Amino acid sequence: MRRRRPASVRLPAWTATLTCKAAVFITLMCCGLAALLGALVHDAMSRQTVGIARERALAKLDRVTALHGTGSDLPRGEGLHPDGLPADLRELAAGGGRGTAVGEHRGKSAMWAAGPAAGGGVLTAAVDFSRSEEAIAGLDRAIIGSSVLAIGGTLLIGGFGVTRITRRLHRTAQVARRISAGDLDARVGDSPRAKDEVAAVSNALDTMVSSLQRRLETEQRFTADVAHELRTPLTGLNAAAGLLPPGRPAELVRDRVRAMCSLTEDLLEISRLDTRSERPELDPYDLSDLAARAIRASAKPATLVVRSALRLETDRRRLERVLGNLIENAHEHGAAPVTVTVDGPTLTVTDAGPGYPEYLLASGPQRFRTEGTKKGHGLGLTIATGQSRTLGATLTFTNPPTGGAQARLTLPRRSP
Repeated sequence: MRRRRPASVRLPAWTATLTCKAAVFITLMCCGLAALLGALVHDAMSRQTVGIARERALAKLDRVTALHGTGSDLPRGEGLHPDGLPADLRELAAGGGRGTAVGEHRGKSAMWAAGPAAGGGVLTAAVDFSRSEEAIAGLDRAIIGSSVLAIGGTLLIGGFGVTRITRRLHRTAQVARRISAGDLDARVGDSPRAKDEVAAVSNALDTMVSSLQRRLETEQRFTADVAHELRTPLTGLNAAAGLLPPGRPAELVRDRVRAMCSLTEDLLEISRLDTRSERPELDPYDLSDLAARAIRASAKPATLVVRSALRLETDRRRLERVLGNLIENAHEHGAAPVTVTVDGPTLTVTDAGPGYPEYLLASGPQRFRTEGTKKGHGLGLTIATGQSRTLGATLTFTNPPTGGAQARLTLPRRSP
């Protein structure tokens, strides 16, 4: 019979925070330090108190011994073999030694001193030790109380300092997430007076983003300038290709000119999307009608499945552009049949091909990367992603367990 493994205990998420770890560390350090100092103070005071009581008991024993030697009467409670004398101290004195021990005398704690008596027997003397024990107990209570106050104060001060640091770290992490989402204008903006490690990380992040933003802006301007400069000669080249005599060479030239014109227009569209200055023109549309229009405009066979129709405000041109690129990509890199499904605000394009490559599933579409295929120039899905972002929609790419590829576009609910 197989034994079941005991269920692992999962701690709350807040226990993994830096604040919690710092609080635990400070508490343990304070407790350890308080225990060490308390033990040292307790031991020193106990030694001193016991030493004073021992000296008093031995001095009293000397007086009792002197009185016994002269035959005088001994004080009450002291003398030969009194009751309450600790057994080990009695044995020591009976053997000819002198010593002290804590015991009980007349119902109170006492410090006993004992020594041998002339002519045989044991002489003893006792002093009150109860007040000394009360003083030690009071000292212990004072040590515990002061330790609790010190730990509490240290936790408050340490928690305040750690919280300030963690708050700055959280702000840095939030800015980093905004940057990863595409907001290159986000900055931490830590205080210039801060000179600690957190400030160094924040300043490094701001500097890195500023440098990245400058490079991206330079790349965007270069792409836009190149695409713009290519439009004029390509327009003339396209017109000249139309004047060529019919034949295979003319068809090849016109096909390549059309591909260059398409690439140029795509580059211009990407440069506009990169600036994030595009704004959608919203009007109420039926999503099933827009999906049907996109299928007809793509000139590629696709099956339309409407599970639930919905009328939303959206940008018709941008939405048809996204669906058209997804359908074209499904035919070029996937396999038939291609299906467009409308389910409320969600439009899904699926095919029966080998699925999306791993890099695309992990980090999204990349420009001019087609993963080993010579079809297309790798900008279709990039444009679809940019136009989806302009629409405020979410575009995700997955490979279903049943095979093929699936692109799911979820539009925001803007009811007309």
